[in-house]
Amino acid sequence: MSEPALPLSDDDTTEKEPSGLIGSAQRALRVLEIVAGAGDGIAAKAVARRAGYKLSTTYHLLNTLVHEGYLIRLGHGRGFGLGYKVGGLYHSLLGELDVDHQLRDGLHQLHLRVSAPAYYTVFRDTDVVVAAVADSPEFPRAQPLDFGFHEAAHATAFGKVMLASLPARERRDYLAGAGMPRLTDRTRVTARDLETELETVARSGIALEIEEFQPQLACLSAPVLDTEQRVTGAVAFSVPVHQFADRRSDLERAARAGAAHFSKLLSAKDN
Repeated sequence: MSEPALPLSDDDTTEKEPSGLIGSAQRALRVLEIVAGAGDGIAAKAVARRAGYKLSTTYHLLNTLVHEGYLIRLGHGRGFGLGYKVGGLYHSLLGELDVDHQLRDGLHQLHLRVSAPAYYTVFRDTDVVVAAVADSPEFPRAQPLDFGFHEAAHATAFGKVMLASLPARERRDYLAGAGMPRLTDRTRVTARDLETELETVARSGIALEIEEFQPQLACLSAPVLDTEQRVTGAVAFSVPVHQFADRRSDLERAARAGAAHFSKLLSAKDN
């Protein structure tokens, strides 16, 4: 079977992009993402098809990324895979987010204890970011709640924990910039409704969301505190919504205990 025809131009797009972007850099990053998403081994022709680039352009991009260490050529005709420089970037980002092996191990233990995916989130500048996830094939993470997710704070339990900790003006500014899109029929989309809930979250130290982020999903979260009792992160669990009522007490105990443990770990590093 013949290969599908590739586009005549690499620059065809239907979306209007901001000015000042470097097209070659965008294409290189697109190639890197495609190789990362393909697993360990993808041929140049497959990359070109998925990206919609000319094969000659794709080879130039692949060779550049190999030269810089972000990709490698795999043996036995397996194509291209991620290079080891990517791992260094990942570990650097973990350091920026203050996630070390003790915290990752602790999150894994929480996952095993409650048989549910466990999440650790932090503030990074003005974003609420998922910094670590512990899950398993039996109890997988909710998608797209993966490392680096930083959206929909108004509709996630960990987002509510962290929004509740902000001064009112900072919270209003954050929500004005991020917006409050309706993700499901149960998503709160007005500041007044959310403010009422966040007052309860601040008092109780527990935040819930039930089908506000995704249908059939429920989440629960507790705050991680620094030495001055300021919220710097959150521990959260997600479960199918039909399990939530029966499991809520156990999830809440585990979230509070995990958050207290992480608070101690972070305080010890600061001293």
